[in-house]
Amino acid sequence: MESRTLVAEREYDRADVFVCDMLEGYTRSAVKKLFDGNVTINGRQAKPSQSVSAGDVACVNLPEPVSAEAKPEDIPIDIVYEDNDIAVINKQQGLTVHAGNGNPDGTLVNALLYRLDNLSGIGGVIRPGIVHRIDKNTSGLLVVAKNDAAHLSLARQIAEKTCRRTYLALLEGNVKADSGVISACIGRDPSDRVRMAVVDERHGKSAVTEYEVLERSRGYTLCRFVLQTGRTHQIRVHAKYIGHPVVGDDVYGRKKREFGLKGQLLHACRLELDHPATGKRMCFTAPLPDYFSAVLKKLGFTVIV
Repeated sequence: MESRTLVAEREYDRADVFVCDMLEGYTRSAVKKLFDGNVTINGRQAKPSQSVSAGDVACVNLPEPVSAEAKPEDIPIDIVYEDNDIAVINKQQGLTVHAGNGNPDGTLVNALLYRLDNLSGIGGVIRPGIVHRIDKNTSGLLVVAKNDAAHLSLARQIAEKTCRRTYLALLEGNVKADSGVISACIGRDPSDRVRMAVVDERHGKSAVTEYEVLERSRGYTLCRFVLQTGRTHQIRVHAKYIGHPVVGDDVYGRKKREFGLKGQLLHACRLELDHPATGKRMCFTAPLPDYFSAVLKKLGFTVIV
């Protein structure tokens, strides 16, 4: 049985919310089961409903995973670039990056294991090679590490903001300002733990997104976004926060998707990084998927990227 030590960086009204926030990949219901004798806080058996103060230390005993190791699967993927240290993938919409609740297989990781000879082990057997993620229904570029040295270098670049990630998104409504910076903390939505939301700094982490309007047409706005931080669902949550959700996002926008879409019109179009081995600055681009371009053309946009 694996034991994890968790330190609270802020106050929580409930211990199960604290543990859920700290244990990636665990749902609230799964976390509640851990409280049956497997969670202590400051050395005492904990209850899910008890409060947590900043600095409290929890010890969580995790059950052994069942068949956790990802297996190779022949899933088509677009490998934009590959060498001995990294691979850059243009991920298609609908493909989950790694296994999680409800997605035990059929992921990008399964495809990578089939197509690449080596992947870094820092992410463990469930997430080999994965340095950063993009949502299942978001398309576009992400970099994969093929060894641990590359993984550490890329993770450091992301943390230090020298790895530049640029997205294109079609938003609902007319965004008034031509450009701006959205700085608003993101954490779990207190009314729906599956979703994220803009929350106060006690209940979330700093999140900063730059945006620039490229064009407006017929009640929609095409924007370029640059991530300064990498919070879960960051662009989608920030877009909702400013009152202009991403088109096709049935979690943070309209429940009924428009234009026959299968997901949000959000695409990671550009990725800039320093090569982990050579230090050379590299830039990769990925064109908009056909379904994205088709919507822009239908709405009369002239900037078809």
